[in-house]
Amino acid sequence: MQVIAGREEDGSFTVQSPASTANGLDAAGFAALARELETSLRPRWVFPSVEGVYPVLVGAGLRVGRCYDLALAEGLLLAYEGQEGQSRSLRAAWARANGEEPPPDSTAVELAQPTLFETRVPTLPQGVTVVTAVRRVLAEQERRVAAAEHPERLRLLLAAESASALAAVEMSADGLPWRADLHEELLVSRLGPRVRPGERPKVLVELAAKISEAFGGRPVNPDSPPSVVKALAWAGIEVPAARKYLLKGIDHPAVAPLLEYKELSRLYAANGWAWLEEWVTDGRFRPHYVVGGVVSGRWASRGGGALQIPKVLRTCVRADPGWKLVVADAAQLEPRVLTALSGDRRLADVAAATDLYARLGEALFSGARWVPLSPDDDRDDRARAKIAMLSAMYGGTSGEAGPLLALLRQRFPDAVSYVERAAQAGERGERVRSRLGRTSPAPSAAWRALTGGLASDEAGEVKARRASRGWGRFTRNFVVQASAADMTAVMLATLRQRLPDPAHLVFFQHDEVIVHTPAELAAEVSSAITDSVTEAARMLFGPACPVRFPLHIAPVDTYADAK
Repeated sequence: MQVIAGREEDGSFTVQSPASTANGLDAAGFAALARELETSLRPRWVFPSVEGVYPVLVGAGLRVGRCYDLALAEGLLLAYEGQEGQSRSLRAAWARANGEEPPPDSTAVELAQPTLFETRVPTLPQGVTVVTAVRRVLAEQERRVAAAEHPERLRLLLAAESASALAAVEMSADGLPWRADLHEELLVSRLGPRVRPGERPKVLVELAAKISEAFGGRPVNPDSPPSVVKALAWAGIEVPAARKYLLKGIDHPAVAPLLEYKELSRLYAANGWAWLEEWVTDGRFRPHYVVGGVVSGRWASRGGGALQIPKVLRTCVRADPGWKLVVADAAQLEPRVLTALSGDRRLADVAAATDLYARLGEALFSGARWVPLSPDDDRDDRARAKIAMLSAMYGGTSGEAGPLLALLRQRFPDAVSYVERAAQAGERGERVRSRLGRTSPAPSAAWRALTGGLASDEAGEVKARRASRGWGRFTRNFVVQASAADMTAVMLATLRQRLPDPAHLVFFQHDEVIVHTPAELAAEVSSAITDSVTEAARMLFGPACPVRFPLHIAPVDTYADAK
């Protein structure tokens, strides 16, 4: 059963279903009708954009079971067809569906902060309603999917991405439990009393003074990398930049306060009092998630740093009394995805272990003598195995990575060949796809001009080779990372349906989810997460997939206790 719902240019809502046709509804009327249809029909809703319509329903306390997000689907199909960069708005999609050029001012529906009553709607031709446009575009999208190389995979991708959009809106509305009082205490303990915007907290002032004193009283601005580099040069220490990893190995009395200053300054700027006031209300952190915001399909966020919660702040993420946070993360997800993609049976045996890298170290170095390139290298077999695998997925060849990758290629040729074929395709300027059909963008015109074989000197040839290899590293990683995004999207879609009420998703990033649940349901939620990952692997790679995708699941009171 299918129901189409959208917002017209005047802000009113239109709904069309076999059971009813309603035009010109206000937000309350739309929510009431949607509730009736959801209860009686359990339909698949078709929205021009979940981000633009669904917050109205969630704000009215309604969660729908299934949907199809026309805008997200349009973006994925445009990329699949090599037309990325074009508008995915309903107006543009309507024009393309009718063989017309989209108007030049047509833009994608991008909502900075969707609210109940303020949503931008692309202008449709006179007399064309949103529902009429949606029906036409939906039919055209279905035709395009049917023409794809693997239409069943692409359909799964569009369904999973649409369900992810529902989850993103719900997560923003529910929010991540956050103790603002603990956050405040932490800031005061580390930075000193709160100061006015633009001023340095007391601890940073004291550290800045220590830094200058360590340089013999020479004025140094620790917030200015050039100032730090000049001060170190004055002390006879040459560094190309004032980055943390470059400073760590330097023996100078200014280094310790410099590193501490950098850490605390980052906390103050990214998650200080201003962040706390803007993003945490009523005991919840409510970020705005962007589904598929990264080209590989990973999520992004609009402000708030939702996908980068510092470890020091995880103690502020606490379950409500009588509730638990069920924190689950997939162990070494991307190497396991590569194993499933490539069908490498030997690597599948390795992936049967919970710690893939430890087992890989045994497989690579057992019975063999590995001679490190550097006599100071004291890394164990697990660390070297991790370097080898990351080199395969990201194209690293410098230092010890090259020989380790060669050893991995020798022992597991199917897995390494899979990513190397993707890299070679990228070096030729070709596109690659994820398991379900996410498609890499084409390299730029400047890249093609540089790598077109027209270099007139050796320096030009070096630049061309470097650019070609760089794009090959991108496509090498794309096939793995985008396929991992496929799998997590399917997992989110299935988990959202499996969670017992009133448990709900409150956090997601790449390979980790957090569910907020009554304590008595924590075991059921843990099982639902495990079952969802198993089902996602089956749906992507088939029932005979030999790869195991283990999870670390911890029901905890505070996020900091999950690791």
